[in-house]
Amino acid sequence: MKNKKGIELDQIDVDIINILQEDSTISVKEIASRIKLSFTPTYERIKYMEENKIIQSYVAIIDRELVGLELAVYCNIVLKEQSKTSLMNFEAAVAARPEILEVISISGTYDYMLKIVAKNISDYNDFIVNVIANIPNVGQYHSNFVMKEVKRATAYKVVL
Repeated sequence: MKNKKGIELDQIDVDIINILQEDSTISVKEIASRIKLSFTPTYERIKYMEENKIIQSYVAIIDRELVGLELAVYCNIVLKEQSKTSLMNFEAAVAARPEILEVISISGTYDYMLKIVAKNISDYNDFIVNVIANIPNVGQYHSNFVMKEVKRATAYKVVL
């Protein structure tokens, strides 16, 4: 499988990716054992995928509620203007905020969808009034509060 950057992945690479998505703390030695390859080529494949940004980072996934972030919200944004500069300025402003976990450009009625977490409704309201509403070019915003997370995944199912 060749990706858009022309980097070719084989089944061993895909197996490594899937193993690391399941548990990024696993040792290279254990990965090598699972894919039936020696340590050095396994290590080299992982490093190659890191250097080429196929593997972008390793993270710990936490339960947001257990760390005091009880509210998750999907906030849809409509911008007043659609120029490239306006879009880039908006994207830079929201990407810099730690409360915003995801920023995606979407088609349809809205221009962007943001996934935002907050301690509670009051903190979210403060964030909207003091941050989002003050970003230049924001025309409208509509909040959708998460009532229950039925599925929350971060791993992509990679297949050849």
